Amino acid sequence: MIDVLVKMLSYPFLVRALIVGIMVSLCASLLGASLVLKRYSMIGDGLSHVGFAALAVAYAMNLAPLSVSIPVCVIAAFFLLQIKESSRIKGDAATALLCSGALAIGVMTISLTTGMNTDVCNYMFGSILAMSQSDVILSAWLCIAVLILYILFYHRIFGVTFDENFAQATGTRTQFYNMVIAFLTAITVVLGMRMMGTLLISSLIVFPALTAMRVCRQFLTTILLSAVLAVLSFLIGITISYLKSVPTGACIVVVDILLFLLFAGAEKVRN
Repeated sequence: MIDVLVKMLSYPFLVRALIVGIMVSLCASLLGASLVLKRYSMIGDGLSHVGFAALAVAYAMNLAPLSVSIPVCVIAAFFLLQIKESSRIKGDAATALLCSGALAIGVMTISLTTGMNTDVCNYMFGSILAMSQSDVILSAWLCIAVLILYILFYHRIFGVTFDENFAQATGTRTQFYNMVIAFLTAITVVLGMRMMGTLLISSLIVFPALTAMRVCRQFLTTILLSAVLAVLSFLIGITISYLKSVPTGACIVVVDILLFLLFAGAEKVRN
């Protein structure tokens, strides 16, 4: 195992993937618990499709993909997380509309301009080879910002997650903290698209949180265990990807599924 790690670290592209992958996994796992409890588990899919449409437009206009995708995804996340249950279009329906609409825009834009090239496929399906040095630097700074903001606003995010009405009654600016969650989620999804791809990024958010909830009953222990599981899944997945030459995103998801089944079994035995 040590020999494998040494060989992996001898490749610069794998070192870049490990740095960004670990940081994105941490960010996604922390936000995952709040999104699952707020019943916005599929927001990762919605935002990833919006991100794909944004990068398609960016390529067509010869713009930097991240500089276009991040603000567009932030706006879309604000829209999704602020839809109330009393609205005529419910949260799940809005997510479905956003997914299909954004994907259609992205496909049409690509078809009319560059066609399906390697860069677009990397965003669709994920590729550790796609991480450039500039991507790593930008991703690292953004991930650090996400982690710092989450820690600073942890207690408020906790309150908004479990009982938004009570938090509002106690003076918490719930709309602002919903926007914080939306902002952090959008950044995490855009950064994770390079590694997991548009089609698999939501698993990075949902699976670690759901797995941790099988055995944890407190919010803090849930997010801590979720973070550990997310990083562990990523490390195992990228190692299998290296050894077997299979897609990294798919490997990570398979490991996530196995861990979920393991923890679900442990929950049944404990009960």
